[in-house]
Amino acid sequence: MSDLYVSWDEYHAKIEGLAAQIYRSQWEFDQILCLARGGLRIGDILSRIFDKPLAILSTSSYGGKNFQERGDLKIAHSITMTTDTLGKRILLVDDLVDSGVTLAQILEWLKQHPEFAITEVRSAVLWFKACSIAKPDYYIDFLSDNPWIHQPFEKYEKINPSDL
Repeated sequence: MSDLYVSWDEYHAKIEGLAAQIYRSQWEFDQILCLARGGLRIGDILSRIFDKPLAILSTSSYGGKNFQERGDLKIAHSITMTTDTLGKRILLVDDLVDSGVTLAQILEWLKQHPEFAITEVRSAVLWFKACSIAKPDYYIDFLSDNPWIHQPFEKYEKINPSDL
């Protein structure tokens, strides 16, 4: 597997490019639902650009050495949001679609919660890998060689408070 290293400047430029792509599509959405941890920074920035409320759903599927071992997807019991209800037209945001399992399972999870009354969900990521079983609606880079992506904040996974 190859490696792709991303700087903070590249990371932010990709988020801005994603925002432009969504804007050009002229799709109107009510709320952004980001998947934490990977989609948290992206969701925050898109929420500010589009002036839409942000909701957060915590998920986890990676662990082990350097957080590079994929395991079972864990989904939080509830969505954190400051609105009374989740919007009807949701922009689902994550950092990448790797295997596609998270995207597929979250879309199914949302369908299993009729209390949300969602009428449409579109997904947005920075990176879409060829090995994925699911295709996002919006993405910046299609990665045919399925590299491991080293994002700029990964250095914090190796720092302890005593190191600061």
